[in-house]
Amino acid sequence: MKTERPDQYRILHEAALREYLAALPELATPLGGEPTSWTITEVGDGNLNLVFIVKGARGGVAVKQALPYVRLVGESWPLPLSRAHYEYLALAKQAQFAPGLVPALLHHNAALALNVMELLEPHLIMRKGLIAGIQYPRFVQDITTFMARTLFFTSDLAVSAAAKKEGVAAFAGNHALCKITEDLIFTDPYRVAEQNRWTQPWLDATAAAFREDLDLHVAISRLKLKFLNAPEALIHGDLHTGSIMVTDGATVVIDPEFAFYGPMGFDIGAVIANLLMAYLASAGHERIPAERQVFEAWVLETVENVWSEFARKFLALWRTQAGGDAYPRTLFEGEAGAARLEVERQAYMARLFQDTVGFSAAKIIRRILGLAHNIDFELIEDPKRRAICEARSLKLARVMMVEASSFPTIGAVTKAAREARDWQPDP
Repeated sequence: MKTERPDQYRILHEAALREYLAALPELATPLGGEPTSWTITEVGDGNLNLVFIVKGARGGVAVKQALPYVRLVGESWPLPLSRAHYEYLALAKQAQFAPGLVPALLHHNAALALNVMELLEPHLIMRKGLIAGIQYPRFVQDITTFMARTLFFTSDLAVSAAAKKEGVAAFAGNHALCKITEDLIFTDPYRVAEQNRWTQPWLDATAAAFREDLDLHVAISRLKLKFLNAPEALIHGDLHTGSIMVTDGATVVIDPEFAFYGPMGFDIGAVIANLLMAYLASAGHERIPAERQVFEAWVLETVENVWSEFARKFLALWRTQAGGDAYPRTLFEGEAGAARLEVERQAYMARLFQDTVGFSAAKIIRRILGLAHNIDFELIEDPKRRAICEARSLKLARVMMVEASSFPTIGAVTKAAREARDWQPDP
């Protein structure tokens, strides 16, 4: 009979997970009670991993284990278990720079590709709250602090070239998950790919048009090139509203297994894209016309504030805590130097905003024409009504990608989103 070594990977289903946690006093004691009394529930609704909620007499924990394949597809799509290690590294870095905005990591087992984290209660996955029309007054403050600090303090603006290169090297092995992004976001939605799907037959013509649109192909290829060769900072890599847990007074960012050193605009664009999709999907969740008008206005206001507050905080860090090898102070001494550097800071943010607009568009398109979709749209029961919301989103996203320079401000983005909300596609 084959016996499993403690350091050998195996999938921990309920009985095996109970036994594993019971053998760890640092976890069993806070859970409390007899292990046989613990409740263990598998709640993973993502595309890759197993996620368990374990509750005992005293408390609870969240357990995440990587599978050796893409859960959404199955064993035909193998995937390295090392992604759990990169998630562990990313959580540690994010906790250092944005304390309180990521879950506390309680235990890591590299061999089992296992991370145990604090149980976030009564937090809700933000995407689900937005579908229900819930507003989150704390979100802008928290998410902009998270992005500004994690991006700035891992960039060349804050750290030496040597330290930055060591950071890049630490995450360079996470290329398998980068490859998922490279294919599913930047390539597959624009070509015939077996796993692509969309709301048929209403979006058939749009999907075909996107596959023939060379202006769009050039624009997405430029974004892909930036993703491939711009290690600007340690990015979360999958910062959508399904990777954010919220209450009225708290925001916690989870699931950084896609983390690597990449373009900052990818993270910022992901947040904005998912808010725009929540806005444009909202009409599909209405029971009576205009009942979600106040919520939709809040979403667009949130889009604007996410960029403006991020930019304000990022610039404040640059002005007060710059210690990296980029823009050395000795080159910008005196009043004239300080003024010229401030002009350059504004130009830097303008370039970052253009990246953000383009990456936001890419994230919208992949969620409608690619493999992995958002429940913002998927939970709209009437497929024709869903297709209308998706068609509006694709119309907006194409303009944002191909004509990114026509969006000089975040207000231009929200104005275009309002216009898309009122657009009626051909029957």
